[in-house]
Amino acid sequence: SVYSCAGYRLPTEAEWEGAARCGEDVLYAGSSAIDAVAWHDGNSGSTTSPVAGLAPNACGLYDMSGNVYEWTNDWYSDTEYGGGAATDPTGAASALVRAYRGGSWGDGLRYARVAARGSDIPDYKGFNVGFRLVRTAP
Repeated sequence: SVYSCAGYRLPTEAEWEGAARCGEDVLYAGSSAIDAVAWHDGNSGSTTSPVAGLAPNACGLYDMSGNVYEWTNDWYSDTEYGGGAATDPTGAASALVRAYRGGSWGDGLRYARVAARGSDIPDYKGFNVGFRLVRTAP
């Protein structure tokens, strides 16, 4: 189980989305006005920006929408996420690609939406992909 990790790990998609939404019903992490909270193809100058250059979400987390995509621990499935367990769902048991979330500085508005999902092979490396670590509460 992903939750049995004793140290730091990548979040599940559900954990990532929960942290990005922080209890709010907004399009982007922290606001429905994208330029307030996300670096995207319309305001980034075509480059990654330093963390905390825009407003945080309600939980004080920066850059969960835009700037760089963030890897999650889940294998990507078109049907598994959102169709599995209602509480703390995890992704498919296996797949060829892993899920990432959040959009990047080089993409349009729809990719920065909190609900948007993407995927790639696990060893993909790019200048617009990063990660955010989490730790399971004891």
